[in-house]
Amino acid sequence: MSTAVIPEPISQLQRQLEQFRSTQPRRKKLPESLWQAAVELAREHGVYSVAHPLRLDYMGLKKRLGGVSHRRRKASKPAFVELIAPPAATLRECVIEFESLSGGKVRIQWKGDHVLTATLAAFDAVSPASRSAVR
Repeated sequence: MSTAVIPEPISQLQRQLEQFRSTQPRRKKLPESLWQAAVELAREHGVYSVAHPLRLDYMGLKKRLGGVSHRRRKASKPAFVELIAPPAATLRECVIEFESLSGGKVRIQWKGDHVLTATLAAFDAVSPASRSAVR
């Protein structure tokens, strides 16, 4: 894991928070002055960049900031996105081979773009008795 350099103002607040936490019971709420200092830093450096090193609740800091980090504001989502698919690959030739348990073989070969249509037409042409044997 890489160690990111923490800006000095965040480091100063980090020391204040450590001092507060070391002298108070574990679940004691932070004073409003410390929260306000964190909010000001989050406006400048971003919510995560402040909440993580200070061990503050990310969502709590974000709510106090008004829900948006001014420095890290994302672009608005587009209303429409066009996806352009690559041209479909066309099959120029298709070969299907069947072999029964008794050794009989059937080979069906097509050339052209409409392989699936031709396959279904050929399968439909097979008699019902033969169809059950193919399944």
